[in-house]
Amino acid sequence: MSFFAYMLRCSDGSYYVGHSEELEARFAAHQSGQVPGYTQNRRPVQLVWAQEFTSREEALAAERQVKGWSRAKKEALIQGDWKAISALASRAKILRDAASAGSPAPQDERVVDGNLNAPIIVLVRPQLGQNIGKAARAMLNFGITELRLVSPRDGWPNPDAGPAASGADAVLEGAEVFETTAEAIADCSLVFASTVRRRDLVVPVVGPDEMAREIHDTGGRTAILFGPERSGLETEDVAVANRIVTVPINPEFGSLNLAQAVILLAYEWSKGTSLVQPTARETEPAAPMSNLEGLIGQLEEELETVGYFFPPDRIQATKTTLRTILTKPQWSSREISALRGVIRALVTHRSSKSG
Repeated sequence: MSFFAYMLRCSDGSYYVGHSEELEARFAAHQSGQVPGYTQNRRPVQLVWAQEFTSREEALAAERQVKGWSRAKKEALIQGDWKAISALASRAKILRDAASAGSPAPQDERVVDGNLNAPIIVLVRPQLGQNIGKAARAMLNFGITELRLVSPRDGWPNPDAGPAASGADAVLEGAEVFETTAEAIADCSLVFASTVRRRDLVVPVVGPDEMAREIHDTGGRTAILFGPERSGLETEDVAVANRIVTVPINPEFGSLNLAQAVILLAYEWSKGTSLVQPTARETEPAAPMSNLEGLIGQLEEELETVGYFFPPDRIQATKTTLRTILTKPQWSSREISALRGVIRALVTHRSSKSG
């Protein structure tokens, strides 16, 4: 029996890698939307590469290897450019796959390369794949892409991580696994341990803002350690860090989950980067005061007609209040024209009814 590793190009330009013993049937299922998951909403798909193997294990190994490759390397494979594949392999480490054998992993590769100044996020003995995925999602929102895992409880890759990542698959695919915390940070010159608990260690304690400044000022690699969901970092883990970073929270309820802790510190770091900001809506210039006086005069005239200003000794105070209300917003000429039109419409309607 033959088994195949294959790659599809999706309608949005991303790639999907899988394996199957019935290549034609599997491709047809992807094309018709019968395969739930990543390709279902990215049709039509195109089969761009496939390779035959004599065992499922070999096909799965090929899937995992190719799935972790960069976009450039995958495209070199499609073209059969082995020289380019070799050159790309020498420039970057092989990425690890984030999916299990049985689950089709989302593989949107339109993510740009990570910021070289960005800290490495190190999850120490994480327990749930879902929490790893949520942490990856938090990271990518703020431009951090390098994730390292220290002895994850349920092993790696974990099929629960992908769905929880909500598209941050490049982070999961690049995750590296280490046996110890010391090994995970061996190439880092500055390490922060995220913890809210007091430790019997002589380690400087900083806040998120100071942590971010130090990371941006450091020329070498940096890392932020996060402990297991249930218990947090152990003393031995904190001991390998240069600093403790503590998020100011309610002392009566210190209950941040893993993804929340990651997103708080990732956001603080991102404030010193050039991430895209929402486009501010251009405001219209404020109208000249003469336009505003026209609106106020029109309103006062119509209010006097209906006897609004009463009693007489409060007339001036009421007019002042109305003037203040209308002056504060700094209406544009267009907005003042609209308001004056509303007043005219109300007056015209009242006159027609009385007539």
